[in-house]
Amino acid sequence: MSGTPRAMGYRMPAEWEPHGATWLAWPHNAEDWPGKFQPIPWVYAEIVRHLARVEEVHILVNDAAAERRARGTLKRAGANLGRVHFHLWRTDRVWTRDSGPIFVTKTDTNGAGTGSGGGTSVPAAVTNWKFNAWAKYENWHHDDRIPGQVAKLLGLPQWEPTIETARGPHRMVLEGGSIDVNGQGTLITTEEGLLSEVQQRNPGVSREQLEQVFHDYLGIDQVVWMNRGIAGDDTHGHVDDITRFVGPNTIVTVVEPNRDDENHEPLQENLDRLRSARNLEGRPFEIIELPMPPPVVFEGQRLPASYANFYIANDLVLVPTLNYSADRKALNILAEVFPTREVVGIYCGDLIWGLGALHCMTQQQPKSAAER
Repeated sequence: MSGTPRAMGYRMPAEWEPHGATWLAWPHNAEDWPGKFQPIPWVYAEIVRHLARVEEVHILVNDAAAERRARGTLKRAGANLGRVHFHLWRTDRVWTRDSGPIFVTKTDTNGAGTGSGGGTSVPAAVTNWKFNAWAKYENWHHDDRIPGQVAKLLGLPQWEPTIETARGPHRMVLEGGSIDVNGQGTLITTEEGLLSEVQQRNPGVSREQLEQVFHDYLGIDQVVWMNRGIAGDDTHGHVDDITRFVGPNTIVTVVEPNRDDENHEPLQENLDRLRSARNLEGRPFEIIELPMPPPVVFEGQRLPASYANFYIANDLVLVPTLNYSADRKALNILAEVFPTREVVGIYCGDLIWGLGALHCMTQQQPKSAAER
């Protein structure tokens, strides 16, 4: 594509805007859940069962045998297979939020898809960022091909975000879980995830260059920078475990009141930054505090468990639960935040051993992309 998405009127929509489908990959890599893989397909089946009630579901499988197993599991779980579509595309892992396409949509002059009503969405496009397994693992080449495969399947135009550096052209690395947007030009991310030299995605790329790339390829006018992510986060600072937009000017952010917990200080700093931040109109954001669950530890390892890793689907919000009393408090808060959607808890005590949860495994496709 010639020109940038921004120059052509595209922007990244908010997650609560209408979906055409959800994309995910069927679990197959037992090494991601060492010693605990057996229940994982059933967790996926429960998630797909709920999603298929409200939208189409696309599932990536490695081969025909994997599709047969997935179909059998979904059938036994009672999922509506009429809304489930399989694609025989090999994957390295199943965290489609990070490896999948980041869609952008084009809106009409009436402000379609801004969350405020009015207008009708017109066709979408794909931004195809490089994926390198969080600058940590060597097996990522299958996953890196997913955005291009999706764009080809849907017949959508695509961009590969690239900038000029002292070393020449650099294709930008970005994971969907490292950013969150309100659909109206504001993006939240973390310094730990995008600017740290640990698991460094884009060496030599500055904060200002990142903000320009977000402007050019996602239609972003403002970036709100959080500090750090939560303990146990394998991605080194993804924002979808800590701070999420739930409305054009409303943000939920996790807090840890226990001063002895290693999450207390960084989450308090994030909260302070949000309270000081202002939107594009110079007004403060509405901040809603979401509790952290008690520490989840397995085989001596603290896992990145967070209620903020929820997924917003059509008329539905799926929330990770962990069999703690805090589950109920988190579900009640999110039910008040999303009064027109069904809020459903999904037990993720086993899933989180793979170091990801509901938002990490899903990627939304805007409704306008489905209309193609």
